[in-house]
Amino acid sequence: MVSTSPSKEDRSTGKWTEGDPARRAKWWYSTFHAVTAMIGAGVLSLPYAMAYLGWGPGIMVLALSWCMTLNTMWQMIQLHECVPGTRFDRYIDLGRHAFGPKLGPWIVLPQQLIVQVGCDIVYMVTGGKCLKKFMEMTCASCTPIRQSYWILIFGGIHFFLSQLPNFNSVAGVSLAAAVMSLRYLV
Repeated sequence: MVSTSPSKEDRSTGKWTEGDPARRAKWWYSTFHAVTAMIGAGVLSLPYAMAYLGWGPGIMVLALSWCMTLNTMWQMIQLHECVPGTRFDRYIDLGRHAFGPKLGPWIVLPQQLIVQVGCDIVYMVTGGKCLKKFMEMTCASCTPIRQSYWILIFGGIHFFLSQLPNFNSVAGVSLAAAVMSLRYLV
């Protein structure tokens, strides 16, 4: 019997096959994740952009951010399979292809780590603030908890979710986040 899953060698070189069990996500999972990623950050930044910049510059900055996001998504789609039969699912794979196997990781990884750590810090602080505000609104008579503890609670929840086996395992969380993001817009 022939195995339909790619060998370890195929995964490390970026080659993929149609029967790969890791590639069995549903289209609605991608929809939940995309809505959550795109609307979530935009919804959180909208009040701050308008409060600090005003209507004119705030709308201009949000439109510029949207254009940059759209351009980045278009580039990732174009680069995802720019070499027939080879998928660049990770930035490091694309860096190795573009800059070579030795120089690629040295160019890509530092940039990727800076962006990832920065985004993680911003989202944990924002999530902690939101949890604190939610608790204050729902339970006015409860003992107040310091914001740093709310940030730790939010980080702990994310640590738990990061232990799940794959991205499709958090589809329910992304669905809830997408519904909340869309509900916030209404």
